[in-house]
Amino acid sequence: MTLKVVFMGTSQFAVPALKKICESEIDIVAVYSQPPRKSNRGMKIEKSPVHEFADSNNLNIRTPGKLDNDWEYFKSLTFDLAIVVAYGQIILKNFLDLPEYGFLNIHASILPKWRGAAPIQRSIMEQDTFTGISIMQIEEQLDTGPVLIKQEIELNENSTAGQVEQSLSEMGADKILEAIHLIEKKEAVYIPQDHDAATYAKKIKKEDEIIDWSRNAKAIVAQINALNPRPGACFEYKGEKIKIWKARHGNQNGEPGLVMNDQLQVACGKGSIFVEEIQRPGKKIQPIKIFLLGFAIPESTQLNS
Repeated sequence: MTLKVVFMGTSQFAVPALKKICESEIDIVAVYSQPPRKSNRGMKIEKSPVHEFADSNNLNIRTPGKLDNDWEYFKSLTFDLAIVVAYGQIILKNFLDLPEYGFLNIHASILPKWRGAAPIQRSIMEQDTFTGISIMQIEEQLDTGPVLIKQEIELNENSTAGQVEQSLSEMGADKILEAIHLIEKKEAVYIPQDHDAATYAKKIKKEDEIIDWSRNAKAIVAQINALNPRPGACFEYKGEKIKIWKARHGNQNGEPGLVMNDQLQVACGKGSIFVEEIQRPGKKIQPIKIFLLGFAIPESTQLNS
């Protein structure tokens, strides 16, 4: 049996999975993605990475602003299974009930831990020692469905969100193909989640970006790594929001926020951090030595969050 699938995704995270499915014998009857949007500078309209891939591979692409608006077309499709990867829209019950084998989602955590919008970032912020991929069946409630496949990867104090996202994107592509083949062979076994053990990964907000120097150094480094490559962790100096992209922690103590030397070692609530890569608004990311040549932050300066 070869399944017919609908693929639903938007961001770059979803592209490896779509590529794997496209390269297999699986029949993709339609691809859904968020509609094209203005670029950051508003100069042109940009398609999503999934939209670009679908166009370049002559796939049937649909981009409704609201999925509900495409209901009549969606229900006219003949397909067995839907795959959802970082799509960005809520899928209602009338859609979920259509295909025989339901909707599968690639979720970037080991469920039931870190359900929700920002599982990679929250996992790194909380200094978890591992995360991974869960292939789960979508239900009406957020990330509550039974899990077909799980696969873990290790995290360490240098793991950034960008690095982890890339690894999980590739892993998810392999595992979704494995899941489809299990369904084709009628060997899929879904394990219900332990809902009592669930934790939630809230969307990253502006306040999550601000460095609180009263926290311990390891937690601040974890925050910096979790927000790399977007949106970045920052502090304010001379009216500018300065973003730190890379740092390591040290054991030296001092008044939280105090610059301890001329190389921007900053004291934290416990320990200190050594800033390694940094950026002013509108400027390029720079190594700390180059940055300080053009924008000095002297020893004994007291930094604000």
